[in-house]
Amino acid sequence: MESTELREASSHRAAVLGHPVAHSLSPALHRAAYAALGLSGWRYDAVDVTEDELAGFIAGLDDTWAGLSLTMPLKQTVIPLLDHVEPLAEVVGAVNTVLFQGRTLVGANTDVHGIVAALGLDHPIGSAAVLGAGATASSTLAALAQLGCTSPVVYVRAVARAGGLMRAAHRMGVTPVYRTLDEAPAEIGRADVVVSTLPPHAADPLAERVEVVKGVLLDVAYDPRPTALSVAWAAAGGVVVSGEQMLLHQAAEQVRLMTGHPAPLAAMSAALEDKLTA
Repeated sequence: MESTELREASSHRAAVLGHPVAHSLSPALHRAAYAALGLSGWRYDAVDVTEDELAGFIAGLDDTWAGLSLTMPLKQTVIPLLDHVEPLAEVVGAVNTVLFQGRTLVGANTDVHGIVAALGLDHPIGSAAVLGAGATASSTLAALAQLGCTSPVVYVRAVARAGGLMRAAHRMGVTPVYRTLDEAPAEIGRADVVVSTLPPHAADPLAERVEVVKGVLLDVAYDPRPTALSVAWAAAGGVVVSGEQMLLHQAAEQVRLMTGHPAPLAAMSAALEDKLTA
């Protein structure tokens, strides 16, 4: 492994890839980390890359690259391009982090870490609900399993279209119950933890029907801030964890993996808050 002194003196590059990607807050988080860590030779960019362009982009990278952050729609597309996929990312079926180990490309998943750290629970959970069936929902199932819940209820638009999530759950040894989103408002209030992985505004119709709740809500959407579901959840008596906390913690784990340094959470959190309130 390279010494800390060599890594800090050398030029290293990293970037977030996605399509679209201009809205990404990852550059603010990673750049704040580099500044706080004194990594003056490191740079982090946002690069718009489509699924069709991904293979060519990765093939063109040189040995100054340390890592990539991946957002949608690239979290599955990248998997066949990698030399090794870490077990957690493989079972989840989603890679949001690529690490360059010489010429070897390693895929990892820090979304699971981000969800667990954002929830910040110090006890096992008995019941949980997940809204949505995409890549983040797969990571959520893994996070909930780590927290002690292996039979969450998953609410999806159409159960017949949740095959990818069902296969991921099977690989994890998790046994969710699948129901439609129409059933969610009457039921999610009873869960210890609810994680909404729906896109911005997609959960707004549910918010209008939320009544009494008892548990913790993590809405991974953070635009608008707060989301309608978060407002309704708090008004009904529940605890809300804002979606940017997942973003912060998954990025912090990326920083650790890419640089070899513990992430400076306070500096990263301050930079994130500045961007969100700008």
